Amino acid sequence: MEIQEILESLKAGKTSVKNAKKLLSLYSIEEIEEFAKIDINRRKRRGIPEVIFAETKELEEIKKIIEKTLEKTNSVIISRIKKKDYQKIITFSKKLKVKIEIGKNSSSLLLFKKPIKFHGGKVGILTAGTSDIGVAEESRLMCEAMNCRCITSYDVGVAGIQRIFPVLKKMIKEDVDCIIVAAGMEGALATLVSTMVDIPIIGIPTSAGYGYGGKGIAALASMLQSCSLGLSVVNIDNGIAAGGIAANIANRAKKSK
Repeated sequence: MEIQEILESLKAGKTSVKNAKKLLSLYSIEEIEEFAKIDINRRKRRGIPEVIFAETKELEEIKKIIEKTLEKTNSVIISRIKKKDYQKIITFSKKLKVKIEIGKNSSSLLLFKKPIKFHGGKVGILTAGTSDIGVAEESRLMCEAMNCRCITSYDVGVAGIQRIFPVLKKMIKEDVDCIIVAAGMEGALATLVSTMVDIPIIGIPTSAGYGYGGKGIAALASMLQSCSLGLSVVNIDNGIAAGGIAANIANRAKKSK
C-alpha cells in the first residue's frame, strides 16, 4: 500500500492505528547524501539491527552512516572494517560518546548508546579452531545486539574431539535455544554437534584451510552434504547472517516459554 492509501484506510476505519503504524514504518528511510539509504526501522520491524558492511566503503562514508544510524537507533554493527580504518573508527566512535564492544580476533565492532539488556534467548557459539574465532565473534556481536545472551567456547574441534563433550553439556544445562558452529578445514564439527543435541544448529564454513578445497570450499561442501538433520548452513565466513538467524530463533523461543 502507498502512504496515501494507508492514511485513507485509517480515516475510513478500515484499518487500525496499530496496523497503520506498522505499514508506515516500511517507509522510514534515512537518506545520507547520494550514497546510502538507512532502514532505521528494521529493528522494530524485524528485530535485526543496522549492519554496516565496511569492507568496500570509504572511511568518511562509514562515519556518516554510523552517526546518522545512532541518531535514530541504539546500536549499529560495523562489519569487516579495513585494517587501515579500524583504529580511526574506534577513535571516531569515542568522540560520539558511545560504548564499543570489540570482537576478538575480528575486524568488527558493535556500537551502542544505552546498555544492551539481555532479555532475549540464549545462543551457544562454538569454533573448531582458533582461526575461526573472528567469524564466530561477528555472530556474537550480532546476537548480543539482538538482546541474546551468548555462551561461547572456542577451539573445540574434531582434532581433539574430547574437548567438545563438557562444552555441550554446559550448553544443554544452560538451555540454549540455538547453537552456532564455525569451522574451517573439512567443517566436520557442525555435523558432529548436530548429531548429539536436539537444538537447531547453524553451521558457518570458514575460509581456514589449505590448497585443494581451501578458502572454505571444502567446509561449505561438507556442511551442505551433512547427513545429520537439524543443521542449516550459511555462506563462507558469514558470521553476521548466522548471528541474525540464531538470535531470531532464540528470541522467538524465549517468547513461547
